[in-house]
Amino acid sequence: MSDSADDQAVKARARAMWAAGDFPRVARDTVPQVGPALVAAAGVRTGQRVLDVAAGSGATAIPAALAGGDVVASDLTPELLAAGRSAATAAGVALEWVEADAEALPFADASFDTVLSSFGAMFAWKHQAVADELVRVTRPGGTIAMANWTPEGWVGQFFVTMAPFMPPPPPGALPPILWGLEDHVRTLFGDRVRDLTFTRQVQVMDRFADPAETVAYYRENFGPTVMAYASLADDPERRAALDAAFLDFATRSNSGPPGGKARYEMEYALVVGRRA
Repeated sequence: MSDSADDQAVKARARAMWAAGDFPRVARDTVPQVGPALVAAAGVRTGQRVLDVAAGSGATAIPAALAGGDVVASDLTPELLAAGRSAATAAGVALEWVEADAEALPFADASFDTVLSSFGAMFAWKHQAVADELVRVTRPGGTIAMANWTPEGWVGQFFVTMAPFMPPPPPGALPPILWGLEDHVRTLFGDRVRDLTFTRQVQVMDRFADPAETVAYYRENFGPTVMAYASLADDPERRAALDAAFLDFATRSNSGPPGGKARYEMEYALVVGRRA
């Protein structure tokens, strides 16, 4: 079934958001350890057929290929796939790159040994449809593994700070950050996924000189922030309010030493289970 006009508009907006700024740079700079950690938790090994859903520019797919997996990297945003192809070439691995919607994956039932998603599938609006697709394309006994931001963590609170300045979500859309709640994930998968583990992890981000540099970096490079500022281009008062709110958040959440680099603890949930 093809998407409705409203769905198509929502997905076009999502593509534009993640293509804005420089998301591949953000992934490299802020969460370099998460992809390899997810691949290790999933137990990817030589000869496995692996799908990375909402793969972006390959921060998880490339480590999976380096671990020996036969990897397909899928994403809704073609600009990110193009960046991923270049990164894979630089890393010396070959992957298949496929433009695909996490809510309607173009793959056969039970066609992958392992299905991964690192801070990707959680941003599709229809959570149940995404969970259904992750289960559908995984073979019985195969592994589903995700890294999802938690509501309480730095990124979860970042989105709380940004929300008043961003366009409203589509009617009926669920917040992406719910994927960081164990009860929500267990409800989505139900009894179709067994031995599900939900472990909170922390990625430390300490590359910025101070909170002001943190704000400037995200304003220039992170798609959702870029789009929020762009939407306020004709409203300097609101742009100033966003600047103030963002700087206040970046200052309050900084756990670095006085006079030292800013330090942010970015909590995420590592979710691993096996298809029943």
